[in-house]
Amino acid sequence: MTQPYPALSVLPEDYGLLTDLYQLTMAACYVGEGLDQRWASFELFTRRLPDDYGYLVAMGLSQAVDYLSNLGFSQAHLVALRQTGLFDQAPQDFWQLLETGTFTGQVWAVPEGTVVFAGEPLLRVEAPLWQAQIAETYLLNVINYQTLIATRAARLRDVAGPEATLLEFGTRRAFSPQGAMWAARAALAAGLDATSNVLAALQLGRQPAGTMAHALVMAFTALEGSEDDAFNAFQRYFPGAALLIDTYDTVAAAERLAEQVRQGQTQVAAVRLDSGDLLELSKAVRSHLPEATIFASGDLDEYAIARFRRAGAPINGYGLGTKLVTGEPVNGVYKLVEIEGIPVMKESNSKTTFPGRKQIFRRFSGSQAVADRLGLMAETPAPDEQPLLQLVMNAGQLVQEPESLAEISARTARSVACLPPSVRQLEQPVPFSVEISDALQALTARTSRRRVPQLSPSA
Repeated sequence: MTQPYPALSVLPEDYGLLTDLYQLTMAACYVGEGLDQRWASFELFTRRLPDDYGYLVAMGLSQAVDYLSNLGFSQAHLVALRQTGLFDQAPQDFWQLLETGTFTGQVWAVPEGTVVFAGEPLLRVEAPLWQAQIAETYLLNVINYQTLIATRAARLRDVAGPEATLLEFGTRRAFSPQGAMWAARAALAAGLDATSNVLAALQLGRQPAGTMAHALVMAFTALEGSEDDAFNAFQRYFPGAALLIDTYDTVAAAERLAEQVRQGQTQVAAVRLDSGDLLELSKAVRSHLPEATIFASGDLDEYAIARFRRAGAPINGYGLGTKLVTGEPVNGVYKLVEIEGIPVMKESNSKTTFPGRKQIFRRFSGSQAVADRLGLMAETPAPDEQPLLQLVMNAGQLVQEPESLAEISARTARSVACLPPSVRQLEQPVPFSVEISDALQALTARTSRRRVPQLSPSA
């Protein structure tokens, strides 16, 4: 019998193998050379912001903690690794380490929903070297993607304003089913009102939201005779649901519905427009259905919403899909900054990193954020500064209560609102001031000099 195609689903018990090969080969090398238990610190940050982005919204910490809490290797994992033949020369202690090892380190992170900038650590892992190393791939995957979605969602909310209804419709465009779940979560945590993803909504304790598709209208038109038959049938089972009125002639459909409302034959709570000139169509629909909520969808983003608002489009809400869950990625990296108390740095061209365990100190003037200072963990915050990185896990155990999406969403709104308007603008945002502390600059200079080869007197 032919073997079925593998489902390729990701379960918590599989987290250990969900990594790049070189994480495991480096771990084997660390074991062989007696380095695996040396205490190491890795920081996750982005070297630059995506084009025309003034900030990022950190997201994905909840899934990062879930990963670290469940990190381990089953006997089946170990058998599969051995069968690859790639580890035939690995020391026996490597297999013992994987069989019994779990995450026992610390995690420091900015709370989800916090605005961050290029070069600032969103998260730091402090743990035995092999543990901190293996975690790199998964942590980058979950935090990079959710931070991208959260940032787009925050920009959408900032442009649309607090009254607009914003719905996440991106499941069919997300990069994978797992990505769709993360995208829905990140969007809700950054300020969107609901998601059409039923599984994500129910797992997150939210009510799923959606409308109808053109297929229903076309099926009823072909079999029952008219577009209105489709509207009537759908409202029979889902009264108050939004009607998709652009399958054929949007304005004609609005006119017919308006006449039925006048005659008391129906009620139209909401309609959705998914194609055509949404600005002009929304104005025409509003003239016929003055009381209906108008939703717009169709590859929309924050720039389109800004144009609609400037033009006075009578649109009450938006369905956001493709451009929310795809786009230029967040280029997060995960770099070793300290091992056994020794600061280290990468010095290759254009990819230099700062050494040592760091803290972000955000300076405020009233409720307005005015500058960040990237410094060392040992530094003391000034009276007008707030340190952002917090201890989240210690000795492999969670030390903070999990936060609700409502709490994270509120933080996102506050964090974005405290930024200057020039940083929040969609086009050519002004870079937020991020200063490097004197202590960090001095450590960087000392660390760099330590790596310069010393010539002998006779050379």
